[in-house]
Amino acid sequence: MADIVLSTLNSRFSHASLGLRYLLANMGELASRTQLAEFVINQRPLDVVERLLALQPQIVGFGVYIWNIEETTRVVAQLKQVRPDIAIVLGGPEVSHELESQLILRYVDHVITGPGDVSFSKLCQALLHGPKPLQKVIAGEQVPLAQLQFPYHLYSDDDLAHRLVYVEASRGCPFKCEFCLSSLDKTSWPFPLDAFLQQLQQLYERGARTFKFVDRTFNLNIKSSLRILDFFLQRLTPDLFVHFEVIPDHLPDTLKQAIAQFPEGVLQLEIGIQTFNPEVQALISRKQDNAKSEANLRWLSQHSRAHIHSDLIAGLPGEDMLSFAAGFNRLWALGPQEIQLGILKRLKGTPIARHTEAFDMRYNPLPPYNILSNRDLDFVTLQRLNRFARYWDLIGNSGRFPNTLPLLLGDLPFERFMAFSDWLWSHSRQTYQIALERLYDLVYTWLAQQTPPHHALAELLAADYRSSGARGAPAFLPLAKATA
Repeated sequence: MADIVLSTLNSRFSHASLGLRYLLANMGELASRTQLAEFVINQRPLDVVERLLALQPQIVGFGVYIWNIEETTRVVAQLKQVRPDIAIVLGGPEVSHELESQLILRYVDHVITGPGDVSFSKLCQALLHGPKPLQKVIAGEQVPLAQLQFPYHLYSDDDLAHRLVYVEASRGCPFKCEFCLSSLDKTSWPFPLDAFLQQLQQLYERGARTFKFVDRTFNLNIKSSLRILDFFLQRLTPDLFVHFEVIPDHLPDTLKQAIAQFPEGVLQLEIGIQTFNPEVQALISRKQDNAKSEANLRWLSQHSRAHIHSDLIAGLPGEDMLSFAAGFNRLWALGPQEIQLGILKRLKGTPIARHTEAFDMRYNPLPPYNILSNRDLDFVTLQRLNRFARYWDLIGNSGRFPNTLPLLLGDLPFERFMAFSDWLWSHSRQTYQIALERLYDLVYTWLAQQTPPHHALAELLAADYRSSGARGAPAFLPLAKATA
């Protein structure tokens, strides 16, 4: 039981909330009266309410994000109906902007906008001991990061064994890309590096081997980046995995040399290209040297063993289908292992909203606020791109089709895969819950009807199927055995 409960609905069990742990670490004298209660979005709201009430709290704080706003609204509404005396406090990016239109605010007592690390504790003190605040919306207090208590000791041994460990060496972002909430930051703030590395050491000693950095710009300060990379280079183990998000056009030789020392399977770099179109980049205030970005991605693919996860966004203002296709082909030629195709979302508070009228940007009014159509891409075209992105995850990003993916893409990757995507949709009418055996059969059927089909198509696809670890019996396999 606890007087104060910190809760959120994670998108899946493997995700452990770093934000809640920061709040708990900075509760001061109220820490002993505070408890974490994490759930996942597929749990029934009534079950979540029951478990929260079993803790007998006086205050419940919820972390609210784009992926859980609808589920959290149901939980909060039911919780307030059953126990109106419990003070409900919201925080998080989804409730830090455009509050006037949000249904969830009807059911809560207070909302903290922006950083809540110290503001939540102060609010709880006032709610428990008075005087109670009169205002419903409270602006979070930004304090120097050196004044915050680190939260990493609050990862349990079970967290370290079964969940992603999120860490951050810095907060904020100096760039102004209008689709991103970080564009509202004035700069990037680092945590004290020596103290942060001590926290990493303690996590490592406790058995943590999967570290996902949530920094928006890990390679902004090269000296700090090198020290962090060196920390992991000195502690290489077969099960170590580290994820960073890096700026594509800022990769000096010293950083390349450090990256090149990591063996395969340890380092994953998320590299946001988003668009190669200079006019679109200017429209959305994105500063990116495309030539340097290309050179760096090519170098990473050819000279490092890092896993490269790159990003493109469909639906940006001013980017039509031809421009997006050219960007995809240009990125694919650089050799990343994954290309994540995102559909533009109008996150609350982001400056991308200023283009709504000029480019006829029409967004889903419900989460995830994805673009439905704009001046250059109609609804049908964006639906096709949505399906392309899903099928690309199943085939291009999955790693299950190393031999047959080149046959699918040929010398026009986007155009060839879009044709396949359209055909796959017409034959399956599914983007989810496609059985693996059926997916392989569909790939075979598509490639077999191309002119001319590859002479070893069945054998290549069979090799991909076997290496994937699947043990079923897709229909095309006997063809491969007959020609083996």
